Amino acid sequence: MTQNIYDDPNFFRAYAQLPRSMQGLDAAPEFPALRALLPDLNGLDVLDLGCGYGWFCRWARTQGARRVAGVDVSELMLARARSMPTDPAITYAREDLETIKLKRKAYGLVYSSLAFHYLHNLEGLLGEVRSALTPGGRLVFSVEHPIVTAPLQPGWSDAGSGRKSWPVNGYLHEGERSTDWLAKGVIKQHRTIATYVGLLLRQGFRLAHLEEWGPTPQQIAAQPTLAVERERPPFLLIAVE
Repeated sequence: MTQNIYDDPNFFRAYAQLPRSMQGLDAAPEFPALRALLPDLNGLDVLDLGCGYGWFCRWARTQGARRVAGVDVSELMLARARSMPTDPAITYAREDLETIKLKRKAYGLVYSSLAFHYLHNLEGLLGEVRSALTPGGRLVFSVEHPIVTAPLQPGWSDAGSGRKSWPVNGYLHEGERSTDWLAKGVIKQHRTIATYVGLLLRQGFRLAHLEEWGPTPQQIAAQPTLAVERERPPFLLIAVE
């Protein structure tokens, strides 16, 4: 089973204080770029892999999705999702994305936000997703950028410029990484961009969009603290069909 750090009470309490936990998609600066990759949701059946609090599930219904299924490995995340206003067209279920079996040709959109970088068996999941999409269906997902999941030395200041830098160690050495994020020993899987693309192509997907996301000048003007994210891309956004 995937490391279920989100059911650790201390981790969950810290996670609940993050802006995107409290404010949902409005506090996810990458969401406008992800939204631009989505098909017209009107009448579609949608699957959210790693749905967390269910923010995207509820948003998809406002965009006309016919039915939305949210799955997550964390009971605490799902309990929070179920506690929020919803409707009968949204269902939530506990599933381990490492071993999940999906209905064939069931979804016009499969969506995932910042979940795939936790998985050992990503290739197996992508095969399930490929079979679960309807003809013309789309997979849209985000992961932490490989620059982030590679081992990082602490930020240091260049004496000449005073700018922060994030030296990367072992970028081409893929595999498990242990990081301290909200708690010690959070396990993530480091893959290169080439590996992500190769896994998708081997499953028969066609690459529609790949983006090394960073905030726009307009976003930085509205929220100056985002400027640091222009120094290295925090997220990789991918859409495939």
